[in-house]
Amino acid sequence: MRDRPFDRARLTLTRRPAHALLTGPAFVAAAALTAMALLAPPAHAQRFSIEDVLSPGYPIGLVAAKAADRIAWIENEEGRRNVYTAAAPDFAPVRLTRFEDDDGHDLSTLRISDDGSVLVFLRGHNANRDGWIANPASDPRGAERAAWAVSTEGGEPWRVAEAWNVALSPDGKWIAYTSGGNIYRAPVNPGVVNAGGVVSGGLVVAGQRQPLFSVFGSQGSPAWSPDSRKIAFVSNRGDHSFIGIYDTDSPGVTYLAPSVDRDTSPTWSPDGTKVAFIRRPGLPFGASADRGDARPEDLPDGMTQARFAGGHDFSIRVADAETGEAMEVWHNTPDDEFFNEARQVTWAGDHIIFQAEPTGWRLYYAVAAAGGTGEPIELTPGDGLVEQISLSADGRTLFYATNAGDIDRRHLWRVPTSGGTARQLTHGDGIETYPAALASGDHVATLSASANQPLTVAVVPASGGTARYIRELPSRYPLDLHVTPEAVTLNAEDGYEFYNQLFLPPDMRPGEQRPALIFIHGGSRRQMLLGYHYRHFYHMAYAINQYFANKGYVVLSVNYRSGIGYGREFRNAPGRGGRGNTEYRDIKAAGEYLRDRPDVDPDRIGLWGLSYGGILTAQGLARDSDLFAAGVDIAGVHLWGNSIDPESVSYQSSPISEVENWTSPVLLIHGDDDRNVAFSQTVGLVQLLRAQGVPHELIVFPDDVHSFLIHERWLMSFNATDRFFDRHLGGTEAVTTGGRR
Repeated sequence: MRDRPFDRARLTLTRRPAHALLTGPAFVAAAALTAMALLAPPAHAQRFSIEDVLSPGYPIGLVAAKAADRIAWIENEEGRRNVYTAAAPDFAPVRLTRFEDDDGHDLSTLRISDDGSVLVFLRGHNANRDGWIANPASDPRGAERAAWAVSTEGGEPWRVAEAWNVALSPDGKWIAYTSGGNIYRAPVNPGVVNAGGVVSGGLVVAGQRQPLFSVFGSQGSPAWSPDSRKIAFVSNRGDHSFIGIYDTDSPGVTYLAPSVDRDTSPTWSPDGTKVAFIRRPGLPFGASADRGDARPEDLPDGMTQARFAGGHDFSIRVADAETGEAMEVWHNTPDDEFFNEARQVTWAGDHIIFQAEPTGWRLYYAVAAAGGTGEPIELTPGDGLVEQISLSADGRTLFYATNAGDIDRRHLWRVPTSGGTARQLTHGDGIETYPAALASGDHVATLSASANQPLTVAVVPASGGTARYIRELPSRYPLDLHVTPEAVTLNAEDGYEFYNQLFLPPDMRPGEQRPALIFIHGGSRRQMLLGYHYRHFYHMAYAINQYFANKGYVVLSVNYRSGIGYGREFRNAPGRGGRGNTEYRDIKAAGEYLRDRPDVDPDRIGLWGLSYGGILTAQGLARDSDLFAAGVDIAGVHLWGNSIDPESVSYQSSPISEVENWTSPVLLIHGDDDRNVAFSQTVGLVQLLRAQGVPHELIVFPDDVHSFLIHERWLMSFNATDRFFDRHLGGTEAVTTGGRR
């Protein structure tokens, strides 16, 4: 066993039947029986509905201005996505946009000007690999992804330009975005462009959009200088890349110490005179050449593995933004395996910070921007994952969220970016993520939650203290009816330790046996917490686990091996995924744990999950239908890789390798424009289930993506899941322990 490095409803009918196909198993006289099941009342008195527990808004994209005590965020309120702002001292939330429909038009990538006067955001989901923008409402006019803007003083938002990404200039006057390997610029205020075409900046020529500049290669990662006059960017040339700077006042491109290597992640100094970036060796011949029968050890050094002189393979450089001359301020050691994994550097005060994992935990480190640093300074100590950060206005203080010291939650900390003692700002049973430091330095905004408080915007004194929520909850939300989940540590059959949250029904009486459900998160790089989650689907899943517990189920949410939050060893567990799917051992052990609990009916255990959780749900039903009586598989993978050779490891790791043993009923739910898991994974599985006579039901959402963009579809899916388990686990009425096998 591993050493652990830390202590330890109301039912509703579908309102959009045209958007879903629901079919019963082949042996059921489908329509009439299904209709009766849909209308049947729950077996156990339910204190709140799925709609009630999902009624609060869900905030994302929290940002803070650099020169004013103002914050902004996007809130998804039952599918209606809008932009909000709040300012010191009272931080009263103000809604700035009026998008009133649950129409699937996503909002994301919120940006705020330094003075807090203007906000820019993207409206519309991203494109799939064919360039198709998600159109979940099947609008015959199609859909677009475009940059929009709104003033924090109020007024109607306006469309700026079609864009798939956006970088806002600090003065709030311009956006830069990339398309087709070029960088474009557009004014946030369209009045900058004169009627009839071209103005300063070369935006439009004869009615056609033109790149801001044209150079060889593929241009990306635009980063504005602090004075909003220059743009640093990455110019990818295939086997090498440059950092370039485009001057918008005196149009021209300066390359920073161009070489044969790969330069990425430009970041400006606070005074705008310098740019730091990452340099890695260029592509060696052996990366693309036919090696024939040659072994790497038979080839000259540098043929297959590229390194700099001295043996290192990761360098941080600082260049003069005017001349392009650069110096190295730090490089890793020749035997380093972890610092070279850093993908981004950020200029912070007099230092440059980056994330790396030499200790087995993803932490932040700093090196002096002037050079001279030997071993990087560890800023965020402890056995815990650092996920989100924010810098003070002067860049000299790092605020961060971590689970160090409270492995099943997240709290805020602060530390000087030059190094020093890290201080914890929030404590207790709350979960604080996504810090956003305010300009004055008096407060830090955060997204905060707890076991019964859904994620919401809060402010915390920068010196530490209690998070103050600034948003009110809907009156229908069952704040006082939540149960408090318990942390449970279990061991799989191979001795591997994994971690779980247990939700017990509030009305459980001694001697009763209840049905049980296992929830399986996706990812697999995720971690469920002892409270509401900071990612949307898992936020909803936690609410549904609360719903099921209140309905009478014993619920276990499983953090299986290969997830985050417990260190590199746990995350990189051997044999995971298509190399053995050892994660399933944890799911089976969780099922056996429930089976052996005296308060669980061993014949009524179900499981459900999305994506990777769908994989493991299908594994449970295919491999252990005697243990798992029913399951709901949302957008799951059913065949790892593309081999159906029974001897291949990937096939043996797939649920369908055991489909002939699959007898338990399953509900499959999937959107057919899924960009994460191919819809063919469900198409192929259904063919097998039909051939094997496995009872299955199906909900398909045409034109929707992996995590459904229309809230109503989540209500449909969760209510269908509820009814499915009612039918196949016999409701939630207790049985006596005399029925145990």
